[in-house]
Amino acid sequence: MKYIFSSIIIGVLALALASCGADTYVKKGDQHFAIGEYFDAAEQYKKAYTNTPAKDRKLRGLRAVKLAECYRRINASQKAIAAYNNIIRYNQADSLTHLRLAQQLMKTGNYRLAEKNFAIAIDSLPNSTIAKNGLASAKLAPQWKKNGSAYQVKRENMFNSRRSDYSPMLAGDDNDRLYFSSTRSQTKGDELSGITGTKTADIFFSQKDEKGKWTKPQTIDTELNSAYDEGACAFSPDGRTMYLTQCSSDPSYPRYAVICTSQRADAIWGKSTPLVISKDTLSSFAHPAVSPDGTWLYFTSDMPGGIGGLDIWRIQLGKDGVIGGVENLGRPINTEGDEMFPTFRPNGDLYFSSNGHPGMGGLDIFIAKRSADGKNIDIEHPGYPLNSEADDFGMTFEGLKNQGFFSSNRGDARGWDHIFSFYNPEIVQTVTGWVYEKDGYELPAAIVYMVGNDGTNLKLNVKGDGSFTQQIKPGVDYVLLGTCKGYLNHQVQLTVEPTNESCDTVLQFPLASIMAPVLIDNIFYDFDQATLRPESMTSLDELVKLLNENPNVTIELSAHCDYKGSAAYNKQLSQRRAESVVKYLIEKGIAHDRLTPVGYGKDKPKTIKKKVAEKYPFLKADDVLTEEYIKSLKPDEQEISNQLNRRTEFRVLRTTYHLFDNSGRP
Repeated sequence: MKYIFSSIIIGVLALALASCGADTYVKKGDQHFAIGEYFDAAEQYKKAYTNTPAKDRKLRGLRAVKLAECYRRINASQKAIAAYNNIIRYNQADSLTHLRLAQQLMKTGNYRLAEKNFAIAIDSLPNSTIAKNGLASAKLAPQWKKNGSAYQVKRENMFNSRRSDYSPMLAGDDNDRLYFSSTRSQTKGDELSGITGTKTADIFFSQKDEKGKWTKPQTIDTELNSAYDEGACAFSPDGRTMYLTQCSSDPSYPRYAVICTSQRADAIWGKSTPLVISKDTLSSFAHPAVSPDGTWLYFTSDMPGGIGGLDIWRIQLGKDGVIGGVENLGRPINTEGDEMFPTFRPNGDLYFSSNGHPGMGGLDIFIAKRSADGKNIDIEHPGYPLNSEADDFGMTFEGLKNQGFFSSNRGDARGWDHIFSFYNPEIVQTVTGWVYEKDGYELPAAIVYMVGNDGTNLKLNVKGDGSFTQQIKPGVDYVLLGTCKGYLNHQVQLTVEPTNESCDTVLQFPLASIMAPVLIDNIFYDFDQATLRPESMTSLDELVKLLNENPNVTIELSAHCDYKGSAAYNKQLSQRRAESVVKYLIEKGIAHDRLTPVGYGKDKPKTIKKKVAEKYPFLKADDVLTEEYIKSLKPDEQEISNQLNRRTEFRVLRTTYHLFDNSGRP
């Protein structure tokens, strides 16, 4: 009897100690949970659950509730499913339990059991759009998977590590750099994140080599990365500003994500600084994306005034930051669920991820497109295999074709993300334009305006080589206007027909300087006469077009001769030739008071530009083709030099023709 009594005492003490220890674990877990450290909280709740007697069914069920919520937030779906089943087992289920369980079952591809639990959830939540969309998802997902799509998807192990790698973003004029976020061992800082259980994320990059092959990912050896989380970056159209998400840590305060900016000097990214979007300090701002024209910043936030948990918002960008207030994108993009990771295809289509629209499980990628009449936004689900039962997000596009990279945690039992490539062999018609100085080099500061009769109205920045590429639609009439400060505009009209394969139309935009004489190529006169030859008309018609496109410009039309013959005769001949050109332009409708003919004879020998010197190796830039200089050359070089001197040019005199009245008023 004595021994039995002692055993009972020991058992009671053991239960008491276990209960006391479990309560301590719960308190520690609650502390971690309050500041968003879900991984650390799950570790404590798991200990509390394990140390709770199986007979105490209610308490065990309540601790399973805490454990399930943590596992749900850190993408540990299988563990979350087990925890939700324990909640049901111990009769602690509430109206959300079956909904959460169904969502986790979707993420493992168990659509049949997910459908059953969504149906149970709808009984408790008959007005829940999330539950109804979830039920629709469970029914649609198997068919999406069976039907497939034209997308081809491949895991790209070149970029991936043994931890999470996500949110790829291409950059560079030739898309030859890939930036992405990673929690691999090479990140800064030594502590493990209480949120994920891994090291905090940094931004890494991979560069294409001379053969077009991606190289091993590298760290960014500047102050861009810190001991905090950095990730989900985007770039301004000129590639000089990086927008990124940063999440700092505080042992006693919840973590709120903020959007920061970093400026690039040469090839070096500077230290990031917070971008103040709102005075709201209790909301998160993350996942920045810049519209193709660079005028809007799109982002994810849980700020008040949204539709669901996380919504996609936007704010206008200015020279020195943001302008005005934020705008919620509203329906049909945002839902009662979470919408995040916005990004743009260069053609203007908005891609984003959502768990609120009907999908295959977790976050699915969706496409928001303007309807044909431009009045509405249509939401498109691109199907399987771009989407899967797991989280799929973070798209980036390699040029205008439907190909690039994205991230997904499909096939990873730990819920870690990895980078995948995608390709959809759709027919894409594009226009590539080259903007350069007439008789000179590319103009990287140029801007091209593109207008179409379908409502297209775009402002296109050119790359460093003066080029741009834009997607176009067959049957649409486009007008493209090449512009650059210090140069006359150049306009091109374009319409393309439908094709059976992708094709690119190439256009040239030679811009005439308003600061220096511009050569008019291929102007020919009868020998020793001022009569224009027929083969000159093509170039002169181009000049007529240029003057019509720039109606506020007046020009001096000048003709020049070589050094042969007397100065007086050459001057008379060149004057008559200049007048012949002006007469032709007037006959084509150009106002006479916009044209000033001048014959310079041999008074203004040609000054060689660098571009001409590249064509004729015996000449150097800034050489002046005087009689003395030409006579010092070889006979064949002399003839070439004389031909260069015999030329017709124009020079801009005014850019305000008919802009003001006689009193100087506009």
